[in-house]
Amino acid sequence: MSSAPARDVTGLLRAWSGGDRDALERILALVYPDLRKIAQRCLSNERLGHTLQATALVNEAYLRFVDIKKIEWQDRAHFFAIGARLMRRILVDYARSRGYAKRGGSAQRVDFDEALVVSTQMDPMLVRMDDALNQLATFDARKAQIVEMRYFGGLQAEEIAGVLGVSVQTVHRDWGLARSWLAREMSEAAPRPAGES
Repeated sequence: MSSAPARDVTGLLRAWSGGDRDALERILALVYPDLRKIAQRCLSNERLGHTLQATALVNEAYLRFVDIKKIEWQDRAHFFAIGARLMRRILVDYARSRGYAKRGGSAQRVDFDEALVVSTQMDPMLVRMDDALNQLATFDARKAQIVEMRYFGGLQAEEIAGVLGVSVQTVHRDWGLARSWLAREMSEAAPRPAGES
């Protein structure tokens, strides 16, 4: 995430927080390529012909950005962290609206790292991951935020550390612990093929 100068974006974010509604348009002009990369990452292994494309995901995120009120923007990395959260919500809402969670009986069991890639088998996995991530957030919000920013947002450890005000080592440690916890939770929640106990 480096195409937009951080100082320019931070200044515009502050202007937007101060009530300058046009600042959002200028921010998006600067960061659109980065938001598109986030969207492409989220949709990287989605089935061909999927109705939700990267451009649509960015556009939906934009509409949700417009509705954000009363947030004190820190910097560019904070903006991308919120963007990653919005895209996560959009993808999960999309999966839930399609009813894939109820039809997950044929889902294949995969390792956590494989589950982090949106694929043709991913809709039930995405819903399970969202449920597990929400559960993690109930007792360790920071670890859930780190997963969200790193996986959905593609932010680097240094950027995440800046957003959360923690050390890079803390981000690496929390990332490892969160991955282990989520892998266990998701494997326990994975549907088993018929006849297997």
